[in-house]
Amino acid sequence: MPQIASETLANGLPLHRIHLDGTRATTILVAFDAGARTERPEENGMAHFLEHLVFKGGEKYDDYRKVNETAERMGGSLNAYTSHDLVAFHITVRAESAPDAIDLLTDFVGRPKLDQDELDRERGVVIQEIARYDDQPSAVAEHLIDRAAFGDHPLGRSVLGPAEHLRTFTRDAIVAFRERRWTGARGGAFIVGNTDHVAANGATAALFERFPTIGEPEPYEPAPAFVPQTLVERRDSNQSHLRMSYRPDIDVDDRAQRAAMTIYSTLLGGSMGSRLFDEIREQRGLCYSVYAMDHAYADVPVLQLSAGLDSSKCGEAYARMKEIVAELHADGPTEEEVQRARAYAAGRRVLAFENTNAVARYAANQAIVHGEDLDPDRAIEALDAVTFDEVAAIAKKVDPQTLSVACVGPHDADEF
Repeated sequence: MPQIASETLANGLPLHRIHLDGTRATTILVAFDAGARTERPEENGMAHFLEHLVFKGGEKYDDYRKVNETAERMGGSLNAYTSHDLVAFHITVRAESAPDAIDLLTDFVGRPKLDQDELDRERGVVIQEIARYDDQPSAVAEHLIDRAAFGDHPLGRSVLGPAEHLRTFTRDAIVAFRERRWTGARGGAFIVGNTDHVAANGATAALFERFPTIGEPEPYEPAPAFVPQTLVERRDSNQSHLRMSYRPDIDVDDRAQRAAMTIYSTLLGGSMGSRLFDEIREQRGLCYSVYAMDHAYADVPVLQLSAGLDSSKCGEAYARMKEIVAELHADGPTEEEVQRARAYAAGRRVLAFENTNAVARYAANQAIVHGEDLDPDRAIEALDAVTFDEVAAIAKKVDPQTLSVACVGPHDADEF
């Protein structure tokens, strides 16, 4: 049973301690509602670029070598991520090193130098990162399906942004974005795992108060109505990368419906026993990779189907994948499918939560994106509690005829 204690610091930043028995590790994670969704059009790519820049040093650890070498001397795993939802920084260490890890993370993330010379150097690094992704057809397909599903809305833009934006970002603009979005009211700090070595006398809070006090940010732009598109990037290749995006008619504020959608996507394409894997891969041999995944943004759900396959088989696979969604809509799943998918999804969650970093990421998403409780046990209980009728209802809420499609390969849009 996790022991959870939460407080709000003087700078407005919520601090959550989640003590987990039976681990010798501690993860410290700080996150903000400052992902790609919160960027203005001309800022696209800035949230991710800022993530890179803070690693160049703060006040105490004032260059990238000190940041990296200090983490290594702790035996720590230090990293960060930017999504449409969040920007987050995290370090996982042995529990005895947690106080030093908090000192390190809050220094360079809470009070970064954002040095102009380092900015100019890192600009070229991120442009190379963008070029690398553009060379990967599967990554291009992910960008295309977001655009096909959300159009010009921020959720339809790439997290990395276009290279031409990176060339124009100034230090003043980046600082302004940080001062606008990295607010305690829309963020959180999380100490997860073995917290025995983390001081409870105010010293820990003082370190997290290195983050400046910033007022409430402007709200994110609501997700647009679903206007399905088909987008194809034609490439002369033998392999195609297919993506299909549906928008189930569910309430993302309803935790039970989100859990049922996870069970539905699992039986559809989330395991080797799923309908997509069994028929598209095993029975028909149409592809090596095929899967389904669900995601809930703050105000809109997404169900995505993906396949990587021989281009000559793309049309057949696409048609049959659509039919499988239609069959579930018309006839529903079987009791056995739901039982198996529920056990698999809950079991995967249990195994993931053996990792303190996974619990910290879950807690950040729960607190900042959904405004819900952080208890990882409740996440498992929510999956265990899903009923057959709830999953059958989700199947009915996926309109099989209304979907966006994206493909990279030797195809034209009218093939879909």
